[in-house]
Amino acid sequence: MKRSRVPFFTTITVLVFFYLPLIVLSINSFNDSRYGGPWKGFTFRWYVRLFHDPQIWHALKNTLLIAVSATLVSMMIGTLAAFALHRYRSRLQMVHYGMIYSPLIVPDILMGMSLLLFFVALKVKLGLFTIFIAHVTFCLSYVTMVVLSRLQDFDFSLIEAAQDLGANGWTAFRRILLPLIMPGIAAGGLLAFTLSLDDFVITFFVSGPGSTTLPIHIYSMMKHGAPAVINALSVILLLITFVLVSASRTMREKTE
Repeated sequence: MKRSRVPFFTTITVLVFFYLPLIVLSINSFNDSRYGGPWKGFTFRWYVRLFHDPQIWHALKNTLLIAVSATLVSMMIGTLAAFALHRYRSRLQMVHYGMIYSPLIVPDILMGMSLLLFFVALKVKLGLFTIFIAHVTFCLSYVTMVVLSRLQDFDFSLIEAAQDLGANGWTAFRRILLPLIMPGIAAGGLLAFTLSLDDFVITFFVSGPGSTTLPIHIYSMMKHGAPAVINALSVILLLITFVLVSASRTMREKTE
């Protein structure tokens, strides 16, 4: 029986659809034309301009500060929330589950508007702190769901065996449960970090003067006509992403 070539061509088409724009973007980052389009010569001046733009680095610093802090807090609170949802069953926990799950399905623009109204009602000054709170609000849900799925597949007889051998609750948690669910916590943390790093809509509503993040700054650059510098910045972010993915894959292969 002759094998069908449709899956092969479908895969090639999807890969071209995803990666061809990235290739075009990378080529345009070396194009001497300010607005892209026709090729006007090879140049590194957009990268030089990128590294000498203090506003971009200030926005990047704000973005990384918020992403790292929101991820760490979300990992801690999300793990505790997952434990509570997995261990206890009650009507109150159903409300708890609804509160955790709702940020996953509520549109970003609605979340941004509601958080803005909430901060204005409390007379909280918009800035890095309000962005941090907003990011924790939606990152928490993702971490909780990932850790909860890990707990649902966990064999709790290991904890009972450890307790039979004399381990107390804290020792069993620290030496057995936490290391075994750590891949789930790390996966949730990486997802939260990526979402926080990339968020624009919610951040746009709750940001204030001096708290511009990189997505908002890129949007401002697009409005004022600097696409070539954005191309250079995008290429650097792509390279960092590929390096991190390769490093994580190498570490996983070594641990296996």
